[in-house]
Amino acid sequence: MRRLLLLALAAAALLAAAALAGIGRPEAARGDAASPDTVTTRGQGVVTVVPDVASVTAGVQTRATTAAAALSANARLMDAVAAALKAAGGTRLQTQQVSLYPQTNEDGDVTGYLADDSMSARTKIAGAGALIDAAVGAGANTVSGPALDVSDRDALYRDALAKAVADARRKAEAIAQAGGFAVGAISTVTEGDSESPPVQAFAALAKRDAATPIEPGTQDIAADVTVSFRMR
Repeated sequence: MRRLLLLALAAAALLAAAALAGIGRPEAARGDAASPDTVTTRGQGVVTVVPDVASVTAGVQTRATTAAAALSANARLMDAVAAALKAAGGTRLQTQQVSLYPQTNEDGDVTGYLADDSMSARTKIAGAGALIDAAVGAGANTVSGPALDVSDRDALYRDALAKAVADARRKAEAIAQAGGFAVGAISTVTEGDSESPPVQAFAALAKRDAATPIEPGTQDIAADVTVSFRMR
């Protein structure tokens, strides 16, 4: 019996020692390996392009003594504007807003109603001026845009991402040269959020006998990344 008691006490002591060893070295208890040394840099890539598509928003504001009359007149004119946008090569037609407001005098009495409706359409850059002229010719009395964009934005953004990663590596290599180490493979990479929005180019309406000029200019598509490289 005495021998069995001594064996039990010895086993308990071994278990306690193992538990204490696990507490003192949590990494050993979890079985985690130490992370390799890394150097982290931020890179940016920019692709400069000429916009090739444009979105134009055209609308009609109509006043009448009653709400029904204002909406009815507005609907007739907007039907004509929509048909003109399609005939001029506009695609992706989409209603932007439909609103109705009471008009009041100085005493607060309602004197009439203002109906407002607008619709956007997309076209190639070369057809943007004709789209504006067609909408105005059909009765549109409000025009905004064109908002200029590129049709293959996703592919161009991926090109910018590739440039951003290359830029991050060049920065890491400059640090490595100064620090006396070499840059290895990528450990982690995080994409930023710096994609350029479509450019807004507000064009003045030209005379009815002249086409509205649209100059596309250029647009930068940018990408940011944060990259960690293994040091070796």
